[in-house]
Amino acid sequence: MSKVALITGATSGIGKATAQILAQNDYKIILCGRRDDRLLELKNELSAFTEVHTLSFDVRNKKAVFDSINSLPAAFSEIDVLVNNAGNAHGLDSIQNGNLDDWDAMIDINVKGLLYVSKAIIPKMIERKSGHIINIGSIAGKEVYPNGNVYCASKHAVDALNQAMRIDLNPYGIRVGGIHPGAVQTEFSEVRFKGDSEKAANVYKGFEPLHAEDIADIIHFVISRPYHVNIADLLVLPTAQASATIINKS
Repeated sequence: MSKVALITGATSGIGKATAQILAQNDYKIILCGRRDDRLLELKNELSAFTEVHTLSFDVRNKKAVFDSINSLPAAFSEIDVLVNNAGNAHGLDSIQNGNLDDWDAMIDINVKGLLYVSKAIIPKMIERKSGHIINIGSIAGKEVYPNGNVYCASKHAVDALNQAMRIDLNPYGIRVGGIHPGAVQTEFSEVRFKGDSEKAANVYKGFEPLHAEDIADIIHFVISRPYHVNIADLLVLPTAQASATIINKS
């Protein structure tokens, strides 16, 4: 039987690329996102390969998260793989100049959203004593860089939660792993710079960054290991990147 994978933030970037590779490798897919048009477009694309169900909700909305996941039809209700991918950076300001709305958005999406979705799905994994949770972090969860303050704090929280989940869920045979990318060329920078495409493009000039498909391929590799193998923590960088602040640009 095909396994069921639920992916948050599935309408762009890493989430979309992950849905595409898993759909082509015999997973049934639950696409989660806020943009109905993109969900429908991706569902139509992936339905050529597998069964697809969409859930439209904002991970910040606790009630919507639980109502949506509890509404899953029987064919999708037994989730084997959860990919906690939804996350955003908002702004790049010093702590003293930080925007409170940006802070709230990052904490609500990157931390609370991950917790809400996990809380809705974990009980059934515990019942079955089976499941795999992949938490998408960032190099910002391993290092702090100038003006990264609250974003880095939120991704440090993801790193801590990934470790804590692995400990707490160990008695139930549930695999938990974190994947922490460095510079990946997605919509990430456009969101951070509030739609300023020029600023966003400059982030990736002079070197080849990671692509969403690179991380999706790694996610597929991690979840396809034999069940006794749990890849717990991966930091993934483009070759040009040595740390959060050191990138070899030509």
